[in-house]
Amino acid sequence: MRIRKVGYYILFSWFVAGSLCLGLYSCKNKDTQTALDIAMEKAGDNRQELEKVLRHYQQSPADSLKYKAACFLIENMPYYSYPVGEQLDNYKTYFNWLRHYRKKTPQQLSDSIRQLFGPIGELEKKQDIHEIDSAYLCHNIEWAFKVWQEQPWGKHISFATFCEYLLPYRIEDEPLKYWREEYYNKFDSLLIPLKNSNSPDKENPVAVANYLIQKLPHKYHRYTGIFPYSFGHVGPEHVQYLTGSCREVTDFAVYLFRALGIPCAIDFIPVRGNVNASHLWVVCWDKYGKEYMTDFPRELWPTEKNWWYEHDDSPKVYRTTFSLNRTLAEETGYDGEEIYPFWSLPKFTDITHVYGRHYLEQVRIPVSRLYNTPTKGRIAYLCLSYRKRWIPVDRTVYKRGQLIFNKLRKGSVMRIATYENKELVYLTDPFYIDKNTNELHFYTCGKQMKEITLYSKYQLTNDELFLNRMLGGVFEGSNRADFKTKDTLFVIREKPYRLNTSVKIHSDKSYRYVRYIGGKNSNCNIAEVVFYAVGDDIPLKGKVIGTPGCFQQDGSHEYTNVFDGKSWTSFDYKESEGGWAGLDLGIPTQIDKIVYTPRNRDNYIRPGDTYELFYCNKDWISAGEMQATSDSLHYQQLPQNALLLLCNYTRGTQERIFVYENGNQIWK
Repeated sequence: MRIRKVGYYILFSWFVAGSLCLGLYSCKNKDTQTALDIAMEKAGDNRQELEKVLRHYQQSPADSLKYKAACFLIENMPYYSYPVGEQLDNYKTYFNWLRHYRKKTPQQLSDSIRQLFGPIGELEKKQDIHEIDSAYLCHNIEWAFKVWQEQPWGKHISFATFCEYLLPYRIEDEPLKYWREEYYNKFDSLLIPLKNSNSPDKENPVAVANYLIQKLPHKYHRYTGIFPYSFGHVGPEHVQYLTGSCREVTDFAVYLFRALGIPCAIDFIPVRGNVNASHLWVVCWDKYGKEYMTDFPRELWPTEKNWWYEHDDSPKVYRTTFSLNRTLAEETGYDGEEIYPFWSLPKFTDITHVYGRHYLEQVRIPVSRLYNTPTKGRIAYLCLSYRKRWIPVDRTVYKRGQLIFNKLRKGSVMRIATYENKELVYLTDPFYIDKNTNELHFYTCGKQMKEITLYSKYQLTNDELFLNRMLGGVFEGSNRADFKTKDTLFVIREKPYRLNTSVKIHSDKSYRYVRYIGGKNSNCNIAEVVFYAVGDDIPLKGKVIGTPGCFQQDGSHEYTNVFDGKSWTSFDYKESEGGWAGLDLGIPTQIDKIVYTPRNRDNYIRPGDTYELFYCNKDWISAGEMQATSDSLHYQQLPQNALLLLCNYTRGTQERIFVYENGNQIWK
């Protein structure tokens, strides 16, 4: 079904049926002409709709830029398609539910969507070049030109920037919708005070964008990576809920900015260098061409002052474009060799240099480090770890005796592979580039063996807040229920490094009431506490006592969680200070030992779970599967200098590569 808007563009009534000659819709240079010719041929029965647009904008010299804009859109139209289906629309209700049912977890809502609507089934795929009609295309062009020419900051936007980052009618594979006029009518009024002022900011696209972000009435983003279906881009209607992942909220920013005449792009990392995830964000330019970026709806900041520039080590960063990167497409093909899908239709450009901290113009892979594995591939891919998989993020033509990658950020663990029969064929061991010396360090398994002890399956960076909140926490004993007289049993002065930390209590007194009280600004964050009596290995029982009320205000993180035997639930008191959780033991009891567990994201070794450790020696080699009997795993006979990965077969998906150095897991 074609996309139409009733009553729009009555002017097309004067068009005469019939085909156009080649010269009528040809653009001025040979390369563009060829691309347009190809697009018109691919349009098939829809060709006449595109011809109407070109004919319309050729009538007046005043529309010469609109004609060029139409050419730009049409010649890139063959590279876009989108799925359709009633069930797909039903499943997108999920984003609305996320906004309005905040007391339900994303997993609960996702499960409900599947149960309510049933399997989604196979979806029909439609091609833009066959579906877009003249009314839709002209509506997009007219509104794009309107905001470009009418907004005060438009004078600083070149036609090239306009075409690539303001004109496009879509982002990637979302359904085709009329969105520009709707977004304009809904949000442009927020800018009227600025546009009517004498402030110089009204001519600066970045200042306008930040002003707009501040004025948005609703900008709470409910983030989740859980979805009932593997959506692509969900479209302008559903992203307005500001729910979902970084993709959905970034898409909203793109529709919003472009509808109001603010050119913007999406920059992205295919795989992050230290996390099993990709990431994308919005970038804009001020009137001088300086780049600013944001994880919307945060304020735009200069790129070189952003966290991603300073701290992320992902080797490659790209910028999405509406146009096909024809240069890259031609360079990627090599004697008909099979191409990794990411480069099959490259609608992006390499901007790693923009995020250039810890950056090298050229990295040469020593020939001596290449395996002797026979390979037919002549395109070599630079790959990053994603659990047990390796994902290509860069490519180069591989010549005997010479393997060079250009523009790489340093620090991440990488390896090289070719792509044959839809499989990666590895050419090197994993390696990283030292940020200080620029030397390549390879993780090649040594002949010597060592023993290792593991306490987690994933880096605890995201737990750092919880671990810091343990500092200053106090265990107390008293024989008064109000604790007006009490003794300190133990003060936590070091961050815990494992699930269960055991401490010896040196007191000969007996107490009926025992408790944990959180330190300053800790919200009394703690997951579990177990008290043991002298000469007894069985945890003490008693009536659970404490301060009621949790930060979430939904009963999910109450003080009772501290004694429920579940290390994955925790107390998060409603106030930053004053919270505590304890036991009324019934009778005075001498405490010999306390075992406590920090609030956590369930990535520690959990007793009862089944794990398997792997080390990388060309492929992932198993070092053995075992069931944890405590909060640690002990392995013997592991190769020195090996890259490791620990998998939990009982629960969870968070797993990350690491090395074992000086008795510690070092996450990579």
